[in-house]
Formats: sequence, C-alpha cells, structure tokens
Amino acid sequence: MSLQLAEQFEANEQYEDAYREYKKEFDQNPEDLGLMERLGHLSLILEKPEEAAWYYHEILKRDVANPLAYEQLISIYENTDKYKYYIYRGNKNSLEGKLEFAVNDFKKALAVASDETQIIMTRLTLANLYRQQGKDLKAIDEYNVILEYDNLHEEIFLQLADLYMKDEAYPSAIDALQRAKQKGFDTDRINEGLAAVYLKSGDAASAIKYTKDELLKIQCMLELGQIDEAYAKLNSLPDEFKKSPRYFTLQAQYCYSAKDFKKALEYIDEYNKLSPNSPLTFQMRALVYDEEGDEYNAHVNWGKYNMLRKNTDIAVNEFLNAVQLKDDDIDLLFLLAGLLTESGETNHAAEYYEKIAKLDPTNKEALRKLAKFREGIGDYRMQVKYLEKIVEADSKDIQALKELAKACEKIKDFDGAVSAYNKCLELITDPAETQLLKSKLEKLESHGASNVDESVGLLDKIMGFFNKG
Repeated sequence: MSLQLAEQFEANEQYEDAYREYKKEFDQNPEDLGLMERLGHLSLILEKPEEAAWYYHEILKRDVANPLAYEQLISIYENTDKYKYYIYRGNKNSLEGKLEFAVNDFKKALAVASDETQIIMTRLTLANLYRQQGKDLKAIDEYNVILEYDNLHEEIFLQLADLYMKDEAYPSAIDALQRAKQKGFDTDRINEGLAAVYLKSGDAASAIKYTKDELLKIQCMLELGQIDEAYAKLNSLPDEFKKSPRYFTLQAQYCYSAKDFKKALEYIDEYNKLSPNSPLTFQMRALVYDEEGDEYNAHVNWGKYNMLRKNTDIAVNEFLNAVQLKDDDIDLLFLLAGLLTESGETNHAAEYYEKIAKLDPTNKEALRKLAKFREGIGDYRMQVKYLEKIVEADSKDIQALKELAKACEKIKDFDGAVSAYNKCLELITDPAETQLLKSKLEKLESHGASNVDESVGLLDKIMGFFNKG
C-alpha cells in the first residue's frame, strides 16, 4: 500500500509525502535498488544532496556499474567536493573502458586530495589503471611513491612484487617484499611471496627458509639436490596433498632427476588431467624429451609451450624444426599452418594445408582452408577444385555446395553452378532459402551468361591473356 501511495504522491508532485512513503517501504526492503533510486531522486528534488548521495552510493555497493548512480553522484559533487567529483567520474570512465580519461580524472583527484588516505587510494587506483594499460613502469612508480607513506596494506607490496616478477626483476621484487616485513607485515602471504621469488630466481636455499608450504619445501629440496630426502618427504605426505596438481609435478620432477623418464611422463599426464593444456605440461614434457634425446617430441612440446605463452615466432620455429624431422603428423601440420595464418603468412600456411590434403585427401578442414586461400588471391578455378573435393568427401555439405556454386559462376561454369545449386535444393528445408535458390536457378537457366556475375578472378584474367597467344 505504501508503494502505491508513494507513486501517487510523486505523480501529484507531493514530494515530501512521496519521500515519506518510499522511506517506509525502503525500511522494509533495504536491498531494493528501485527504491534507492526513487529516494535518491526525491532527495535531489527536496534539495537534500547528502541524503541523495547516500542512496546512490548504496546503489553502487550493490551494482558497481550502475550508470545512473555515477551520473547523479558526479552531478552532486561537481560544485561541492572536487575530490569525490573526479573520483566518481574516473570510476565511470574506467568502467566504460575509457582508461586514458580515467587516468586524467584520478590525476586531478590526486591534485585536490586532502589527506594521506585519499592520496594512497588515488595513487593505488592510478597504479591499477596503468597496469590495465600495460604501462608497468608508470605503475611501479606509483607503488614506490605509495610505499613512502605509513598507512599501508600488505597487498600493495605484493602487487608491486608481482609487477617486478613480470619483468623478471627478481632483486626488486625481493626488495619490495623485504620492505613489507620492515613495515611490520611479517605475514604468511609476504613470506610465501618471498619464497616464490627466491625459488624463481634460482635461490632455493633462501626460498626454503621462508615457506611453510610442504610442497614448496619439497620443490626447494629437489632444486638443492636433496633428491632422496625430497622423495621420502613427498611419499610421506597426507592423502589430501595427493589431489593437488603440484604433487604430480613434484613426482615428475623427482622421476626426471632419477632418469626415470617413462614414469615422469606418466605423472605429467596426471597433472594434465587436473590442469588441462597448461604451459607447464608442455614445458615439462619438452624437458623430458630433451633429456631422452627425442628431438621431434621435444620440438613439438616446446612449440606448444611457446604457443600458449603467445611467443608465436618461437613456436613457429619449433614446429618447423619438428616438421623437418617428421612431416606426416597432421595435427602438428594444422598447428603450424594456423600459427602461420595468424602471423599473416598465408602463402606459407597454404603449403602445409597442401601437405595435409596430400596425406588425407578427404580432410575437409584443410580443403576448406585451401579453397578460402585461393579465393583470397583471386584463383577461382583452383577454389572450385578444392570445393569439389569437399563435396566429393561429403555430398551433404551445404556450405561447400553454396560456395562451389558461387565460385562456378565466377569462372562462368554455369553448368557447374546449376548442378551445385540443385544439390543444395535437395538438402535445404527452409522455404525462404529454397525460393531464393530457385530464383537464382531460373536466372542461370533462362538467361545464361548475360545475367550472371561477370567477375573473373585476377589469375583467370592473366591466364586468359597468355592463352590468347
């Protein structure tokens, strides 16, 4: 009843009464965003900006991307609190993906910040924005300025260390985490962070001093050459550890150290079941195959590792080396051709799709790629040949039949086009599409070449020119 009454009062412009009734309803439903919006709106009409701001702020707590709330808060604070004005405007720009505008807003907020907490929070937001933009050095600068203050949180040190780790600046990452300890953050997160950095930098002796993680301790022991002790500790772990992917990587590492490569690969397979297609899977396999002297599988797995790490050029080189050793692995040829295509080397990619088509003449995916490549360079006659092979392999491939018909038109093979369209008609069930194809066929059959697309591919024109001679 209160809600209906509130709406009636609002419609009659009795805003005080409407506010009172909405407030009664809100007290019963404090999570209702619609009521918050109405109360915020009425608060502005009644010139109660602080109350309005409270309601819009509560909306953002529950709906962080609410555009109306941001717009109203920006309007409320524009002439009363420049710091909040720039903060809300910056947050809105950030949510909309306008990162450069957001950075400028937070810089302006920083210029009018009035206390240490505001300065720290604003610089922290700037650092995060720079990270999103890929400007890691600017982010690092912001973090280092923040560390000069006292009112800090351990997360700031961890984020700074993470940035240094991305650039493999291990001494700087260690320094950041040691500064955290000096500031009083002698916590498990900081110590485990230090252990991880030390281990990554190759200093397992220091890493083992900081960690409480049993699996990390075992990894350090393996790195330090304490093979038997590490293996004994690994096998004495409680059962709950044996469900962790890391357990299997450590077993694989032990077997690798013990030269039991077959067993190492089995453990890597178990790890892959828990963490499918992780770069680590392929890195571990590559190391095992390297040690075994299996060049082919080593190149394949280094290629997959680098492919997942987005090191495309390195991945291509590894796959090329593998193909030189064994050129009949269709899965590998597809991987290589796909990477070459992504890199813009379509001519080179086509060579490997050709290899696949020779190994498996009915491979529709390879034939489709080759047809698309030939179409792209204007060689419609070869496009037709590849499409015909697809249709031979699968006479019900409607997409291939449609493309074949269009390609036949381009080379003025109208009989071929009619045949392909007729086969499409036998398969298509959609009435509208059926009618379109029938109309196309009527044109082809009744008017011949005069009403058909006259375009001829570039290579066809060239061949026609030479044939005249």
